[in-house]
Amino acid sequence: MTLNARNMELLLRRLAAHPLKESQAFSRQLYERTFEIAPSLIRYTEPTPFDRDTRSALRRAGEALFARYPAREDQEENCGNGKGRQQGGVRLIEAAADADDRILAALLHTSSTLSLEGCRNLVHRMSDAEKTALIKEAFRYLSEHDSVLREFEYADLTFELIISASCYAQLKRHRMATLTVQDYDPALGVTVPSAIAETGMEPSFLEAIAGTEAVYQQIARIAPQAAAYILTNAHRRRAILKVNARELYHMARLRADAHAQWDIRRITGDMLTLARQAMPLTFLLATGKDGFAEAYRALFP
Repeated sequence: MTLNARNMELLLRRLAAHPLKESQAFSRQLYERTFEIAPSLIRYTEPTPFDRDTRSALRRAGEALFARYPAREDQEENCGNGKGRQQGGVRLIEAAADADDRILAALLHTSSTLSLEGCRNLVHRMSDAEKTALIKEAFRYLSEHDSVLREFEYADLTFELIISASCYAQLKRHRMATLTVQDYDPALGVTVPSAIAETGMEPSFLEAIAGTEAVYQQIARIAPQAAAYILTNAHRRRAILKVNARELYHMARLRADAHAQWDIRRITGDMLTLARQAMPLTFLLATGKDGFAEAYRALFP
């Protein structure tokens, strides 16, 4: 682990504020080791009321509201350009209806002296063929090792995901995205690796899962905060992921590639399917590194 003094202080406070005794003890151990090295830099390590109490207060408020207003899972939200779109365990919650146009306008803005409003007005007058021709110039000299231009950060997508613990371990490495999660929930089922199913071991796998969940329920009655420790890498949680188009391109290169871990490759593929529906021009070359050459030849025959 490598971090600066400011991040160390934040880590110590967050660990100290955690309800699990293990986390609190770890905070003290880290502090004892680091204070000797930089006593003037590692100073504010006690948990603040905000760190300690905010999440539990929100949970109590949510429980009261859910009791008063029973949740309706079947109500379709107004989700802009992503309305009602779902692929596997991925749902596109929000994407601007004019996302392609926003990026085209940004590309014109940095290539001219026009105001952004002027660039947007120009894009609105362009034909589909002209829009395609412009976006292709942003891709013409791109390789599988290049990041797309920064202008692609002006279009955001918000997804709701149901992901396994293994997938989450990969996904949370993408620090440019905004990622928030619920607790692991056995009611969401488990992700069964295809290798388990192909070897005929799925019944044994699910039997082990059932035993794990029985222990989980026992622990949850005594120490709900600690119960998730017994769950497996196959258990799932809900997450909200917000990314801009540039970051999703980066994820595609790494996580949609044949060398990526299979679970996050599947989730990333589902996100890209929905993203292409919402922003067909923006994601013309959003592939794993292994699929880039073929996609490039299709775009530039």
